[in-house]
Formats: sequence, C-alpha cells, structure tokens
Amino acid sequence: MKKSMRAVRMERHHKRNSGASLSLVSLMDIFTILVFFLLVNSSGVQQLPSSKSVKLPESQSQELPRENLIIMVSATDILVQGQKVADVAEVMQSSETQIEALKKNLMLQSAKLWDQKQLTTDEGAEITLLADKKIPYALLRKIMHTLTDTPFKKISLAVNKKTKEKHP
Repeated sequence: MKKSMRAVRMERHHKRNSGASLSLVSLMDIFTILVFFLLVNSSGVQQLPSSKSVKLPESQSQELPRENLIIMVSATDILVQGQKVADVAEVMQSSETQIEALKKNLMLQSAKLWDQKQLTTDEGAEITLLADKKIPYALLRKIMHTLTDTPFKKISLAVNKKTKEKHP
C-alpha cells in the first residue's frame, strides 16, 4: 500500500524534529544558587528541642541559646536529654529538697562530658532548663537545689522570644 503525500510529509517532519532538548546549564545555576542560599541562612539558626507538653514563658532576651545539656520539665515528667528521669507528681509529694534520680543522671552526664574533655574547669558546666510556665515554683526550686550539688553550675532558663507589639 502506497502512503499518501500527507503521510510522507508528516514522516519527514517527525524525522527532522527528533525531540526536545533540555538545557542543564541554567538548571544547574538555579540549584547552585539555592544551595548557597540554604548554607548562608541555616548557619545562624539555633533551636532548642521542642515539646508540645512544655509551654515556655516569654521574654525579651537577645542572647541566643548555646548547645549544652538540657533538662525539660513538663507538667508530668522531668527529662534529661529527652530521657525521663523522674515523675513530677512523685517529686512534689516528696519532702526531700533534692531530686535523687535527677542528681544521679546529672552525675553520669558530667562523667561523660569529663571523658569527652568537654568539662575541664572547676567553674562548672552549662545546662539549659526548659520548664513549662505553669509548673509550681516549689518544683523549680527543687531542681535548682539539685543542680547546686552537681558540676552544672551555669544554669540558663529557656524562654520564647516575645515579639514587639506594633501600636497603630
């Protein structure tokens, strides 16, 4: 069977236009710019671990948090580096001024820091306390009293940065 003139012409046309080509140079430029943008903007960001059970108080502090050991206190648990060490209800019922489970854990953590050469001075190590804004002051006092008998002498309280209100 003989092909029609139109079919021959269409066949020639499709042979000439073999397919679309993609210019990778401009695509590589875009990705290079994107990588540099992400590198520059991600270096200054410091984030503390977050938990939905801990609502931090607000402050106008300008100092950025440093990376160190973290104690997180929620309404139900006391956690060191994300590991539960004590139950808040038990601590509040106790008449002791210190939390022994917390003290033991902090002493283990300080031994690890000493072995890693991160704790070398007598000034004490840094620790950050993330406490829910609704925890009782008596609990906070017990935690702080426990910290006095450990090598963690530089205590920072984590807060949310308060936004400046604009007046209309």
